[in-house]
Amino acid sequence: MGHRYCLTLDLVDDDSLIAEYEKYHEAIWPEIHKSITDYGITNMEIYRFDVRLFMIMETDDSFSFEKKAAADAANAKVQEWEALMWKYQQPVKGALKGEKWVLMDKIFAL
Repeated sequence: MGHRYCLTLDLVDDDSLIAEYEKYHEAIWPEIHKSITDYGITNMEIYRFDVRLFMIMETDDSFSFEKKAAADAANAKVQEWEALMWKYQQPVKGALKGEKWVLMDKIFAL
């Protein structure tokens, strides 16, 4: 049985930058795809409304945020991607310094 996580992030409020960001996500780099799937993420979707992004991430039982962060820190291609993405992204209110995607609290389920 896996887990589902929901995270949020804002984009820089610039239509041309938003279009570039979406273009990158039409075909992410193969190394980024591998870095996602190799660490227990089985499904990932990102939705956008205006500048707000919402990510749904489904994982298997092997996934941990700590292991994924350590692997990403040691992966030069992931670091290159993340540096590039900061051109388009900005933290949401309440995010810690340097924090990108912020884990959301589940407040309702039907």
